[in-house]
Amino acid sequence: MTLDLASTLLALLDDTVTEARPDKQLEALALAVSADLPVLLWGEPGIGKTATLRHLAASLGLPLTTVIASVHEPSDFAGLPVVGDDPQTQGVPMAPPDWAVHLSRAGHGLLFLDEISTAPPAVQAALLRVVLERRVGALQLPPGVRIVAAANPRGSAADGWELSAPLANRFVHLQWGYEHDVVVRGLGGVWPRASLPRLAANRMPDAVAQARRLVCGFLDARPTLVHRMPKDEANRGGPWPSPRSWDMTVRLVAFATAANASRDALSMLVRGAVGDGPGLELLAALDRMDLPDPESLLADPENAVLPERGDLRQAALDGVVAAVRADPARDRWEAAWRLLVRALETGAPDLLVVPATTLSTLRRDDWEVPAAIERLSPALALSRRAR
Repeated sequence: MTLDLASTLLALLDDTVTEARPDKQLEALALAVSADLPVLLWGEPGIGKTATLRHLAASLGLPLTTVIASVHEPSDFAGLPVVGDDPQTQGVPMAPPDWAVHLSRAGHGLLFLDEISTAPPAVQAALLRVVLERRVGALQLPPGVRIVAAANPRGSAADGWELSAPLANRFVHLQWGYEHDVVVRGLGGVWPRASLPRLAANRMPDAVAQARRLVCGFLDARPTLVHRMPKDEANRGGPWPSPRSWDMTVRLVAFATAANASRDALSMLVRGAVGDGPGLELLAALDRMDLPDPESLLADPENAVLPERGDLRQAALDGVVAAVRADPARDRWEAAWRLLVRALETGAPDLLVVPATTLSTLRRDDWEVPAAIERLSPALALSRRAR
């Protein structure tokens, strides 16, 4: 039969494999799913959002339930009233739809709310309890159910609506794109593998403490960012800071820390919870928390461990120079020069120009030029010429 041969060919085309490879989008999505937070994927049509969710569900061993939000009525999420024998005493329960019942019976699963930006305001309002409380009518979805939604930007959505502010603030928003090599390799039959983050049990208490300290300390310094709903309707449909989204951020930072997640994935998650501006400020505060103590560096400069990343290394050296300026003793000044030698031995010399120049201005007339400067001079001169 011709159709039998067609089925055989289709099966061969569907026969693909997966491989472990870095993918910051999948890593961020898996982290948010692991943290039991609703995720909203924003991306143009046809870039693989739905296929990603099918792959994620299969990789995690979760049954996938897809609900096209825009083709449902509000009652499909809020429940249909069912009059019983004695409504005066028993009330009128709100019966859930069949997809919610199937999820409840399974005890776990991935609920995929597709085309959410094309759902009218009444349907979006009905989704509020589903997304936040996992409640569909009178049915409480089990803890094993995770929620992921997808949306197209309004300009490319069919009859799209702006996402309402209350619904938008319940999601972690991830901007979803595609990478050329991933698509090409996937079309060749090999796709990246999604997996839940590996949480280290011994890191969990410190991860929670660090996340709380980071967010609370940041909001103490920036109280106006505790709640800042955008004034224009379009931005209200994306991530913005509120006590709810900061609570999500604490959870995301804790999970990312316990899983030793990549910086790119953490950045996507934090900015997806509270927005680009507040998110980037928080990440900068996290960098400052990770910087070594300047006094510890000055106490043992020859064995100091400096950050690998160039911007963090520069900040650490600037902190040491600031500490010497605040307490300009000769032994501290000489220790700072030895630390610059250590930095030269373990990193790029161009990062030393600014701290060395500033440090030289702190010298007093009765302080001899330390031998460390002789070791630094050739590298600093070369770096200046390169600039």
